Amino acid sequence: MRIIENAWIPMADGVRLAAKLWLPADVAAMPAPAVLEYIPYRKRDFRSPRDSQVHGYFARHGYAAVRVDLRGSGDSDGVLHDEYLPRELEDGVEVIRWIAAQPWCNGRVGMIGLSWGGFNALQIAALRPPALEAVISVCSSDDRYTDDVHYMGGCLLTDNLSWASVMLSYNACPPDPAIVGARWREMWLARLESSEPWLKTWLAHQRRDAYWRHGSVCEDFTAIRCPVFAVSGWADGYCNTVFRLLQHLGGPRKGLIGPWGHKYPHLGGPGPSIDFLGECLRWWDRWLRDLDNGVEREPMLRAWMQDSVSPISDDRPGRWVAEPGWPGPRLKPLTFALTRQGLAAGGAGDDEEADLSIRSPLSVGLFAGKWCSYAESTDLPTDQRLEDGGSLCFDTPPLEADLEMLGQAVVELEVAADRPQAMVAVRLSDIAPDGSVTLVTYGLLNLSHRHGHHRPEPLRPGEPCRVRVRLNHVAQCFPAGNRLRLAISSSYWPLAWPSPLPTILTLRLRHCRLSLPQRPRPDREATLPDLGEPHMAMAPAVTLLVPAHREWTVHFNLATNEASLNVIDNDGSWRLEEQGLTLGYDVTERYRQANDDYATLCGEVVNRRFMARGDWRVEMTSRTQLTSTPSHFHLNATLDAYEGGERIFSRTWNETLPRDHL
Repeated sequence: MRIIENAWIPMADGVRLAAKLWLPADVAAMPAPAVLEYIPYRKRDFRSPRDSQVHGYFARHGYAAVRVDLRGSGDSDGVLHDEYLPRELEDGVEVIRWIAAQPWCNGRVGMIGLSWGGFNALQIAALRPPALEAVISVCSSDDRYTDDVHYMGGCLLTDNLSWASVMLSYNACPPDPAIVGARWREMWLARLESSEPWLKTWLAHQRRDAYWRHGSVCEDFTAIRCPVFAVSGWADGYCNTVFRLLQHLGGPRKGLIGPWGHKYPHLGGPGPSIDFLGECLRWWDRWLRDLDNGVEREPMLRAWMQDSVSPISDDRPGRWVAEPGWPGPRLKPLTFALTRQGLAAGGAGDDEEADLSIRSPLSVGLFAGKWCSYAESTDLPTDQRLEDGGSLCFDTPPLEADLEMLGQAVVELEVAADRPQAMVAVRLSDIAPDGSVTLVTYGLLNLSHRHGHHRPEPLRPGEPCRVRVRLNHVAQCFPAGNRLRLAISSSYWPLAWPSPLPTILTLRLRHCRLSLPQRPRPDREATLPDLGEPHMAMAPAVTLLVPAHREWTVHFNLATNEASLNVIDNDGSWRLEEQGLTLGYDVTERYRQANDDYATLCGEVVNRRFMARGDWRVEMTSRTQLTSTPSHFHLNATLDAYEGGERIFSRTWNETLPRDHL
C-alpha cells in the first residue's frame, strides 16, 4: 500500500479540494476500482485514525481509497456554508470524474459514508455521474425533514441545536499549515469571517419546504440506479431510511440493521460488532469488479432481532433474522385497542365513549436518551418508569407466548387539545416481570402537521382529530411473561422542543389503536452466514494525553424547582505522532426549565477544539443558546478563535425567529 498524504483535486471554478489517497502497491501496473468518502470532518486530524482503519483496509484489498475534505473544510479551499448545498453535490460529481481519470483508477468508482457521507453518497448517486457504480450509505436519510437531526414528526429536535454548535466549531478550524503553507492564516480568517450559526437557517424552515426537499432522494427514488447497500442501527437516529430505500429503490439493494448507534458497525456499540469492512468488500467486489459472489441472491434485509434486556444495560442480546424483500412477506399486523383497562388484543375497544386526558410535566423526556445515540452508555434511555408517571400508560396482560415484531408500529389516535398548538409523544416499551421498563421505540407528531409536514394548520381547541403517529422501525422480541406498554405524553423535553404553551390532550379511546408488524417465528429459520469479527487496517500511532470523560446527569433542585439535563462529552486530548499534531475536543450541553414553566426552557451547548504543533497552537470555542416565547425562538451564539493564546476573532449573534406552527 502507498499513502499519498495530500493530493489536490481542481474544481471548475478554480477551487482545490484536498484528498488523502491509499493506493494498492501494484496500482501502477494494474489500475484499480476506487472508493470515495467525501465529508467535512477533516482528513488530517480529528478523523485521521478512523479514516486510516477504513481506507487502509480497502487499499490492502485492491481498491484505491480516496478521502476528500468538502469545500471549506479541512485543508480544502473555500468556505462551507451549509449541509448538502448544490455546490457540494456538483463538486462531488467533479471529484468522481477526476478519480475515474487518474492513471491508478480503472474508471469505476464507489462511494461510502457514515452520516454526512451517507447522505451525499445517495444525493450524488441521484445525479448519476457515469463512473459511480455502487454506494454504501451508513446512518443516513432519504428525507432531510422527517428523518434527520432537525425535525421529527414536525417537532423541533434539540439535536438540531447541539449539531449546529458542533458545526460552528468545526467550520472555525483552520487548515493545516503543513499542507497549505503560509496561506493557512488567510484561509482561516476567511472561514471565521464567513461562519454563521446554521441553526438560524434551520429554524427559518420549520415546515417541509423546498429547502428540505433539496437533497431528499425520496422525492424521486427512480433517480438512483446504481446498487445501494443501506446500513444503520436501532440506537441510531436514521434506521427508518433503510426500509424506505429497500421498498422504493428499483435497482440492486441490500439492507443491514444491527443494534448499533451512530457508528460504523465494525466499531460496534451497543451490542456486537461485526466484520463490516469485509461485508463492504463483498459489495465492492460484486459491483466494481463484477465478481459473482452471490450478494444479489442473498436476503435483501438482515436485521438484529433484539431480546428483552434491562433498561440499565448497554448490552443488546439477540439474533440475526432475514427477509427476502421489504415489506417482508411473513409480517402480519397485530392490533391492540387502547382501553381504560390497558391494551386489548384484537382491536376491540370500549363499547361506550371513554375519554382520558393528560397534561405532562416537562420532566417527561429527561430520561429519554439522545435522539441519535453515539453508542455511549450515557446517551441511551434508562428505566421508563421515570417517564411513565407523567404519561397515559396502556399495558397488555402478561404475554402467554413470545411476540416478535419487525418494522414500524403505528398508533392511531382520536385526540383533542385545549390549545391551537400541541404535540404528542408515543413510546412503546417492554415491561419485565420485575416491573422495570425498557424503551423499545417511539414517535413524535406535531398535531399542526396532521395534514402533512408541508402545510401545518392550527388545531381548533376542543375539537377532536384523527392522526397516525409512526414510531421508529425496530426488531424486538417480547418474551412470554413480559408486558407491552404504550405511553402517551404531551411533551418530551429535552429530546424535542415543547409546544408554545402547556396543553391538555384528550384521547377518545374508542378510536385509538396500536398496530404492530408481527413477525411469526418459524419453527426452523434459515441459517445465515456468520458476519464475523471486526477487521480493519492499523490506525496511525496515537498517544493519549488526557482521557475522554463523559457524563449524562439529571439534576432536580428542590430549592429552586429547577430541572436540568447536563451532558459532558469530552474526547480529551491526544497526539498524532506522524503529524506531530496535538488535538483536543470538549463538549458540554445543558437543557433546563424551572417550575414546569415553558417560559424558562433553555438549551445551551459549548464546543471547544484545539490543535497544536510546536509553537503553533489554535483554539476555537462556540457557544449556542436557544430559548423561546409562545411566538418566537431566540438564538444567541458566540464564536471565539485564539492563536497562541491570544484571541484573534470574536463574533456574537442575537437572532429572533418566529415560530411557524411549532
